[in-house]
Amino acid sequence: MELQERTLGQWVEYWAEKTPDKEYIVYSDRDLRFTWSVFNERVDRMAKGLLSLGVKKGTHVGIWATNVPDWLTFLFAGAKIGAVLVTVNTNYKQSELEYLVEDSDLHTLCITEGVFDGSYIDMVYAMLPELKDSQRGYMRSRRFPEMKNVVFIGQEKYRGMYNTPELLLLGENIDDRTLCEAKKQVTCHDVVNMQYTSGTTGFPKGVMLTHYNIANNGFFTGENMKFTDEDKLCCCVPLFHCFGITLASMNVLTHGCTQVMVERFDPLVVLASVHKERCTALYGVPTMFIAELNHPMFSLFDLSSLRTGIMAGSLCPPEVMRAVVEKMHIPYITSVYGLTESSPGMTQSRVEQSFEERTTTVGKEFPYTEVNVFNSETGEECPTGEQGEICCRGYLLMKGYYKKPEATAQAIDQGGWLHSGDLGVKDENGNYRITGRIKDMIIRGGENIYPKEIEDFLYKMEGIKDIQVVGVNSPKYGEEVGAFIIRQDNTPITEEDVKEYCRGQIARHKIPKYIFFVDDFPLTGSGKIQKFKLRELTLELLAGKGIKPV
Repeated sequence: MELQERTLGQWVEYWAEKTPDKEYIVYSDRDLRFTWSVFNERVDRMAKGLLSLGVKKGTHVGIWATNVPDWLTFLFAGAKIGAVLVTVNTNYKQSELEYLVEDSDLHTLCITEGVFDGSYIDMVYAMLPELKDSQRGYMRSRRFPEMKNVVFIGQEKYRGMYNTPELLLLGENIDDRTLCEAKKQVTCHDVVNMQYTSGTTGFPKGVMLTHYNIANNGFFTGENMKFTDEDKLCCCVPLFHCFGITLASMNVLTHGCTQVMVERFDPLVVLASVHKERCTALYGVPTMFIAELNHPMFSLFDLSSLRTGIMAGSLCPPEVMRAVVEKMHIPYITSVYGLTESSPGMTQSRVEQSFEERTTTVGKEFPYTEVNVFNSETGEECPTGEQGEICCRGYLLMKGYYKKPEATAQAIDQGGWLHSGDLGVKDENGNYRITGRIKDMIIRGGENIYPKEIEDFLYKMEGIKDIQVVGVNSPKYGEEVGAFIIRQDNTPITEEDVKEYCRGQIARHKIPKYIFFVDDFPLTGSGKIQKFKLRELTLELLAGKGIKPV
């Protein structure tokens, strides 16, 4: 395996020439299918359409949409002409959208109608009041001077906005030679994608990633799972997140296989797509796999075609991974660990590793990647088995945070190591285990408590569907352990049942003092659980019980 130097556009053209009639993108729920050659032609037309809007090398083009059919068209169209695709979290609301547009110096924003609890159309008009009174292409925003165009992804027409048919039509007036000249200016080391960190703490930062970063990370992801051009990957994770754009889309792009898309996560559509298309791989964060396993129609689908996949995005409970192996017939499920800043994968378990290694560790470092565990206080490398901060360096490191050199310097030290903020250990076999986030650690009366340890233990209790452990402020001990639990359907477990299950099994100071039964957890748009919101929620819930923890 060697590092590849093709740009994303060159990869699309490679497969369009080598396997023109092979299916590349499939939406099984509406029987929409693109071959490599048909898709490449559409990308070229879209690229010329973007050129007609004044998009050029280095221009920032935003996309605010679920996994709609033209999402990847915009990605590769921009990539061919050197534009930077800025991904917008589908759950963003007004202030978050405006922050990103201003911070990223966005030039063109491509949007859909929105999600069930928010209209993107209304929010864009609120952000850009000039849009309704402007001729398309001539908008001048006082607040956002870099912003020039809004494109609606679809057939509908909105005042001041282009739609995709019009954009494709505009592209027909651009000579092919102009597109060829633009493509010649692009190298694999140019920034192609900017993803904003989820912002679970502080303001989100724009992570600048190159063709070289994400294409190679996707390639090695597939190699670690023995991917070939015969594989079919069901992608139900959001494309705006590095899980979808790199681990899924770049894996498919560099292996020439088929990407079976799910526009918006729905466990029933996922199960049906795998069944109908005979998918060989499935991705998801733990909450997605839990939803699929617990769907009332789960047993009606034939999932025997599945061979491998990835569970990632948050700490993966071994019990859930075992259920995926046994009940979903994914014998070679793997786990990837990393950050948006590392493109994202820095470690991955391999299909040839043992069941135990694949379900209890995040595997070994990616090829051409250095991973190490450092003592946060001394900066020294930790010996095998000792906990410290996970760090990495290599081809996968971001170019930096956009317009934030100081934050970049804080994330990547002078030795070139990217600091993850995550705690982990390296075992005697070279596998890494993630033990929690440094900021998630609970300190109770001087005792360090790692939430993942308690979560993994309680996952085994009958009646618990999902669990998250957080610290709750305590005037006596500094912090106490709080557990948020989602019950299995119709299971009447109580707070006392949970505590009784723990007694004698884990140290007394680790037994949750506060237990809250909830229906769901607060999530980011990419499916990560927002523990900081759970910590905030403890004050409200305890107040309801007449308890003052602080």
